[in-house]
Amino acid sequence: MEKIHEILNYAVGNFTVGKILAAVIAFVVCYLLIKLVMRFADRLFDKMHMDANLTRFVRAAVKVLLYFLMAMIVIDTLGVSVTSLLAAFSVVGLTASLAVQDSLSNLAGGVVLLVTKPFKLGDYVQIDDISGTVKVIGLIHTRIATVDNKLIYVPNSKIVATKVTNFTTQENRRVDLEISASYDAPIALVRESLLASVAAVDKFLDTPDKPFAAVLSYDDSSIRYIVRAWVKTEDYWPARFALLEQIKTDFDKRNIEMTYNHLNVHMVTNNAQED
Repeated sequence: MEKIHEILNYAVGNFTVGKILAAVIAFVVCYLLIKLVMRFADRLFDKMHMDANLTRFVRAAVKVLLYFLMAMIVIDTLGVSVTSLLAAFSVVGLTASLAVQDSLSNLAGGVVLLVTKPFKLGDYVQIDDISGTVKVIGLIHTRIATVDNKLIYVPNSKIVATKVTNFTTQENRRVDLEISASYDAPIALVRESLLASVAAVDKFLDTPDKPFAAVLSYDDSSIRYIVRAWVKTEDYWPARFALLEQIKTDFDKRNIEMTYNHLNVHMVTNNAQED
């Protein structure tokens, strides 16, 4: 026993063999516990059906935290003051967080997006003044492909702080058009023409509401009409373009004038002779 006690108290540098052995045992035990915890976490993530990016981020964060705790336990087992190390880490962490403040803000925004899911890959969205299809939802940036095939990297902090319009999340969308016609054209004829134009485009639906046309306002030189019709979301733009063309074609057949802003000037002449 005395021999064993002597060996354990034998100093290797600033540490004894006993402390080094205890630290090794603590390391092995903690390492095995981390493996068990990560297996349990992976099963939990699978049951929760979390987003893949969010799962990787949370898994990495949990793993870093567990290894940090393991390092603190091993260091404490060696007899080194953990309090002083934590104080040093806190100062370093504060300095680093100030240096990468924008990146941390984007990272937090990425986590919020992955949790709240305002859009998914393939959705057509408008974020502030940017419109396009979502290609990648990253932890720092979200990549948006515009209709002219430009790839825009939008910081996640900006997305979280602004209004996001998702055009493809719903099954159906409504096409709303405002059309101007001359005062000379009978209202019933214009409404009939607008509804006939909608019927001529086979992509429009009768649900949730049937196509609708009515007078919207009486303007200075024309009557403004509103026409509304529902369509499948994926058919929105083809149906809208087809309807615009069909309305002009049908107006021409019915001799309905599609007016535009103009100014009529009437010249008055005075033929009276001066005395």
